[in-house]
Amino acid sequence: MAETEEALRALARNVRAARKRAGLSLDEFGRRAKVSKGALVALEKAQGNPNFATLVRLADTLGVSVSALMKGPAEGRVRVVSADTVMPLWAGEKGSEARLMLTTSGPAPVEVWRWKLEPGEEYPSHPHQAGVVETLSVTAGQMILITDGTEHPVETGQTATFDGDVPHTYRGAGTDTCHLIMTVHIPPGSAQALPA
Repeated sequence: MAETEEALRALARNVRAARKRAGLSLDEFGRRAKVSKGALVALEKAQGNPNFATLVRLADTLGVSVSALMKGPAEGRVRVVSADTVMPLWAGEKGSEARLMLTTSGPAPVEVWRWKLEPGEEYPSHPHQAGVVETLSVTAGQMILITDGTEHPVETGQTATFDGDVPHTYRGAGTDTCHLIMTVHIPPGSAQALPA
């Protein structure tokens, strides 16, 4: 529970800092991100619990990565992260989930995600900012990647990449759980570093 509270405090600090740096009032930020002012006030007081879609909208509105909003204190030169220490940012009704494992630093950061998709369960994602590229590598099972209404099957051992600035959906396929590693490549200059 303490880890969850610390994560909410870090999120609150980072959202507030990014909003102020962008010169946005709570009203304007809420309008652009399509999030109520009340929800933003609660979030900036570490009292909110935004879902994954809301975090993506906030990050896109602020021009930062989701992981930059969740970033805690600086760590050493090498980071080793275990999946069981990272809370899912999305959990489906059938047991699917998405965990943001880490984000690389530098001018063009990369988010590294672990996804588990149960057969038939899907996650629809709204378009990201221009220049974002996603890569999906299926390590077990099968999935369907849907971009611009077109279905693309991706199976064990296959990797797919696409421009993330279009509507896209990830759907579990086949009869077994699909496990995949997703990377989100943020264009240089888009993901400003946030103070810890």
